[in-house]
Amino acid sequence: MAALKLFLSQARRHHFLFKHPSSFHSPFSLTSHRPLSSSSPLPQDQQDSPNPPQDPPQRRPSFQSVPIQPVSYPLKPKDPAPQQTESSEPQFPRERPPPPPPRRPVSAEGQEESQRGWTREDIRYVKDAPSIEPVSYAPRVAPLPEDKVGDDPGVVTAEERNEEAEKERRMLEVEDEIRKKMEEEKMKVPFPMLIMPKRNETPPVLDLNEAIRQVKVSAKAKFDETVEAHVRLGIDSKRTELAVRGTVILPHGAPKAVSVAVFAEGAEAEEARNAGADIVGGKELIEEIASGSNKLKVDKCFSTPGMAPHLGKIAQYLRKRRLMPDKKLGTLTSDIAGQLKELRQGRVEFKMESKSILHIGVGKVSYKEEALRENIGAFMNAVLLAKPAGLKKTSKYAGYVLSVHLSSTMGPGVPVSIQSLSKAADNYRKVHVV
Repeated sequence: MAALKLFLSQARRHHFLFKHPSSFHSPFSLTSHRPLSSSSPLPQDQQDSPNPPQDPPQRRPSFQSVPIQPVSYPLKPKDPAPQQTESSEPQFPRERPPPPPPRRPVSAEGQEESQRGWTREDIRYVKDAPSIEPVSYAPRVAPLPEDKVGDDPGVVTAEERNEEAEKERRMLEVEDEIRKKMEEEKMKVPFPMLIMPKRNETPPVLDLNEAIRQVKVSAKAKFDETVEAHVRLGIDSKRTELAVRGTVILPHGAPKAVSVAVFAEGAEAEEARNAGADIVGGKELIEEIASGSNKLKVDKCFSTPGMAPHLGKIAQYLRKRRLMPDKKLGTLTSDIAGQLKELRQGRVEFKMESKSILHIGVGKVSYKEEALRENIGAFMNAVLLAKPAGLKKTSKYAGYVLSVHLSSTMGPGVPVSIQSLSKAADNYRKVHVV
């Protein structure tokens, strides 16, 4: 459209010039007729005269149309096309649309003007117009197995595909077999996978007879293990006035032989030797222990009331080893022979520890079930007799005995019901207590 407008304007201009040549004024007519060149100067006399001669009037030249040459600008050279790499796939270079052919304007007289190039106005309009370039991609089609030739080294034939499928099927079968074996054998998962630890389930509370059988079965040591009773009390261990302590004579003997030392002089010392005391002495024995020459390696210490004041020198030594004679435990007495006799028969001491627990040995694993049951009944009866009077509960075991466990020296603990222990204590009182 812009090219058409330009063409019409030029046509009108040419038509007007050709019809009215007199209206065109040359710029040279408006100036003086003085020569433009300095190559032909005037004579000296004419230059000095006040009225220099004037050139004769010249005839105005007739106007002749000057052909207008169109201005064309070279197009911007295109970037050289990149070299195509050798590949098996065909490459389709991107092509820009060809520029429109130059138009041939026609003058008013119908004569065709000479062929001209692009004008500035044409280039301005073409420059702003968006250029749409077609994008073409090389087709990529995967060749089918049937299209490949079997002689090529990289070609996979139908037989090879069948072999690979068979190998994969065998591998899956092997994995399934391994998984089944792992499930059947319950194999442990190796590190670093985490396994939730199984919580130790609380064993059920058993009857006394069942608990004794369980302890005997779980005792697998090579030596004759001791059957121990552990009683947890509902007493605050900080309250010393409610401390539980006492002695009990087991009907079928104590599980351990006890060595005894007696502090006595005179006839009482002789009586202790006859009763079977291991060590007997007076002030001389106390001096040896105080000096450190005698370590006094015994399980029990007895003393007569007359020797009690002299034990102050070694009181700290005896308390560390729990050997200090005490009137409540029957170790500070004038009847040394009777106490030693009871000790040989199976007398055992018990005392509440810092965590309100009583520990005592009631026999050996080699004992019969009846003997162990009677020893346990005697111990529970002694625990009831040592019950503090300050407890608010009036029943036998409520608020006093919380739980009882039996165990061997190397075996696990077995909980025992309080009802079966109460029956065993009642049977012991009926038989042995008049």
